[in-house]
Amino acid sequence: MIDFAGKRWYYIAVSGVLFVIAAVCLGIWGLQPGIEFTSGSSFTFEFSDKTVSQQALRDELSTLGHSEARIQGAGSNTFLVRTSELQGAPPETSTDTGPVPTVSGEIDRIQSALCQKFGTPGEGEACTGVNRKDFSTVSSTVSSEIGRNATFAVIAAAVAILIYISISFRKLPRPYLYGASAIIAVLHDAFIVLGVFAILGEVRGTEVDTAFITAILTIIGFSVHDTIVVYDRIRETILHDPYIPFEEAVNASMTQTLARSINTSLVVVLTVVAMLLIGGSTIQNFLLVLLIGVISGTYSSIGIASQLLVAFEQNDFGRFWKRLRGRGSDAEVQPV
Repeated sequence: MIDFAGKRWYYIAVSGVLFVIAAVCLGIWGLQPGIEFTSGSSFTFEFSDKTVSQQALRDELSTLGHSEARIQGAGSNTFLVRTSELQGAPPETSTDTGPVPTVSGEIDRIQSALCQKFGTPGEGEACTGVNRKDFSTVSSTVSSEIGRNATFAVIAAAVAILIYISISFRKLPRPYLYGASAIIAVLHDAFIVLGVFAILGEVRGTEVDTAFITAILTIIGFSVHDTIVVYDRIRETILHDPYIPFEEAVNASMTQTLARSINTSLVVVLTVVAMLLIGGSTIQNFLLVLLIGVISGTYSSIGIASQLLVAFEQNDFGRFWKRLRGRGSDAEVQPV
């Protein structure tokens, strides 16, 4: 039997360091919000006739009046562009790969100008070599509603998890501690993901969108599922032998479920890595959140949720606080 509980402060210390690093990164850089949260337009251009650099495309868009455009590579000679909300742009998605149609909106005027610059002009208005693969636009009203709904979804999920676990483990003493420990572990996983994406946003310009929120909710569910498996085994151990020391019950339960947790997470990680290697660029951020979240969730179910449960049951935090206060009182009365 592995003594997990006896080394709980090592696990908690590692998580504390990661939490501080994530907090610093978020405080310094923050997240790069996508158009779903800031309003604007997003479209992808593929250049087939000439090799176009990211800087050349940025300069041309600036000439067209969109110096605020954010450009990200999305494949060979393909770029994902985000600008302020385009006026008069058609709402439908365009997958036209032929000649540029008659100009009917600002996105079409941009495509026409880029085609004259980087494509092959033909007779009249016909021009080839610049293909618009997708287009979407979000107004400021819609973006505000999306951001508000995403926040409510995360909060509602956390509250529902707390209530569900507290009810499920009501036969044990202080069942709310199980729910509280699980929520702290879930917040730990989410915060680690936020910290990583703050770094990626600064280094690579990676943005967060509605798929990011979906992935966050997915890893919340995965992390809680893994934690509940351990908790359920702890409950069975305690109900079978009510006089067993709590630390021993936790160690026995975690030892019994360790292989299952690691094997399940490993299968998910391998699947996500495979999809990252062969999947399209549109789902890469979603998959990256899953990858980070699954790894963090596996660790948190072992090193955070169960260890915090032991710390709460043993009143470690209360004793630590009293020790700090006692040292402070001793320091006050000592002579100079």
